[in-house]
Amino acid sequence: MSARTVLHQADIARALTRISHEILESNRGSASLVVLGIPTRGATLARRIGGILAGIDPELGSDTVGTLDVTMYRDDLSRNPLRASSPTQLPAGGIDGKTVVLVDDVLYSGRTIRAALDALSDLGRPRAVRLAVLVDRGHRELPIRADFVGKNLPTSSDERIYVRLDEVDGEEFVSVASGEDAHGAHGAPGAPGTPGTHGAPTPGSGARP
Repeated sequence: MSARTVLHQADIARALTRISHEILESNRGSASLVVLGIPTRGATLARRIGGILAGIDPELGSDTVGTLDVTMYRDDLSRNPLRASSPTQLPAGGIDGKTVVLVDDVLYSGRTIRAALDALSDLGRPRAVRLAVLVDRGHRELPIRADFVGKNLPTSSDERIYVRLDEVDGEEFVSVASGEDAHGAHGAPGAPGTPGTHGAPTPGSGARP
């Protein structure tokens, strides 16, 4: 079965706008708000959300968006020891006492978010932690739930989600592939500069659970 596109560029833009409004509504404004993206594509989405938030609420501080590298907190390093890491970059005010919104592209097993929570605990003590994802594909292995979701996309375990963003890939869409297309047909899954893929993790696949 060939890949099918489930979100086009305009759909992604609308989803991020809606998520941004929901974040402000949930937080009752922009006070003490920090947005941290999980590299690679989560960081790109976090920067976009930060820009939308600033456009909605002029009182939002300019130093609100950062990145959170979770590589060394993952529980699958023994299977994927060559994961590329990116530096964690926190806003100057840190995260103590703040509402931190973690941003990722796809929520799958929940293990990436568990690693993110562990990483946060070593960096400070936020007042609250929320989770925003572009796609929730189900198949959770841990009791983790997204607070803000662009699209709920039920999938089978043998399917993969491909996320492509202009800033990283030079084109933009979200697609689902199964069968032969779900096994590396688009290049090395999860590698920088190639489509973000989220499927059943296999040794060396680079697919991020």
